[in-house]
Amino acid sequence: MSDVINGKKSTLDFYTRIKSILETARNNAYRAVNFAMVAAYWNVGREIIEEEQRGKEKAEYGRRLIVGLSVKLIAEFGKGFDVSNLWHMRQFYLLFPILDAVRRELTWTHYRLLLKVDNAAARAFYVQESLEGNWSTRQLERQINSFYYERLLTSRDKLPVKKEAADNAKKLAIEPKDIIKDPYVLEFLDLKNNVKHTESALESAIIGKLQEFLLELGKGFCFIARQKRISADNDHFYIDLVFYNHILKCFLLIDLKTGKLTHQDIGQMDFYVRYFEKNVKAKNDNPTIGLILCTEKNDTIVKYSVLKDSRQLFASKYKLYLPSEKELKREIKREREILALEMGLKGE
Repeated sequence: MSDVINGKKSTLDFYTRIKSILETARNNAYRAVNFAMVAAYWNVGREIIEEEQRGKEKAEYGRRLIVGLSVKLIAEFGKGFDVSNLWHMRQFYLLFPILDAVRRELTWTHYRLLLKVDNAAARAFYVQESLEGNWSTRQLERQINSFYYERLLTSRDKLPVKKEAADNAKKLAIEPKDIIKDPYVLEFLDLKNNVKHTESALESAIIGKLQEFLLELGKGFCFIARQKRISADNDHFYIDLVFYNHILKCFLLIDLKTGKLTHQDIGQMDFYVRYFEKNVKAKNDNPTIGLILCTEKNDTIVKYSVLKDSRQLFASKYKLYLPSEKELKREIKREREILALEMGLKGE
C-alpha cells in the first residue's frame, strides 16, 4: 500500500498524529491524578493540624490522633495511610502551608524527599531545580544526598545561589563561577576511594556514566568530545573531556588529575582555553571555561596563579564518595573563614 492516500498525508503520519493525541491525553490525565492525590495529602495534613489544635495536650493528643486515624484509614484505603505516611502529610502541610505554592509537576515521592530537607532555602532551591531540570525522584534524591545545595554555597560566589533559593524561581544572570562546584561528588562511578586510579580509568568511568556526570555538572551541559586533539605546529595535545553549555553558550574543557594540583596543570589548562578561544569557539560563543578536577588543591598555588580571580579558569576537588554532613559543614566553615579573611585584607 502506498504511504500516500489521495495525495494527503501518509498513513504513518496519520497514526503518529493519533498516537500523539492519546499520549498527550494520558500524560495530562496522569498529571491531573497525581496532583489530585498530592492536594488530597495536603488537605489531610491540614485536617490533622487543625484537629491537633483543638486538643489540650497537643503533642500527646497528636500522637493518639494519628495512630487512631491510621487504623481506620488502612482498613478502608490500604497501607498507604500508615502512621509514618500520615506524619509526612502533617509535615507536608507545615512546610508548604499554601496549596497554591505546591507545584503540580512534582509527585508525592518528590515531596516526601523534600520533607527531609530542613533548610527552607535549600528546599526551595531543590523544588526549582527539579522543575527546571525535570528531575526524576531518583535524581532529586541523589542531589539531596550529595549535598548539592551546600556544595554550591562553597563556590566562589555564594550570593547568586542564596538569592536564587530565596526568590524560589527568579532568573539570574548566570556566570561561569556560579556553576562551578567544589567539590564534585563522583560516587556514582563506583570507584573505591582508597585505590589509586589512573586518569585514563577515571575518564573511562565518567564516559560510562555520562548521564550521571552531566547531572553532577549541572544545568545546560551536553557532551562534545573525549580526548579532543588540538595541534600546535607539529605537537599534539589531548583534552580529557569537552562539554558545551547552552545556557552560558560556551565550551567547558575538563582536565582530570588523580593527584595534587600543580602549576604545570594550570599552565596546560590555560593553553587549552586560549587555543579554543582562538581556533574553535564560534563568534557568538561566550569565553571558554577550563576546569581542572583534582584530588587535592594547593591553596598557595591557586593564590599566586592565573586561577586567582579568574573568570575562565577553575580548579575543583572531586570526591569518590558522598561527603558526610559533618564534612560539608567543616568545608563551608573553612570557605567562610577564607572569604572573611580576604574581605578583611581588601579593607585594609
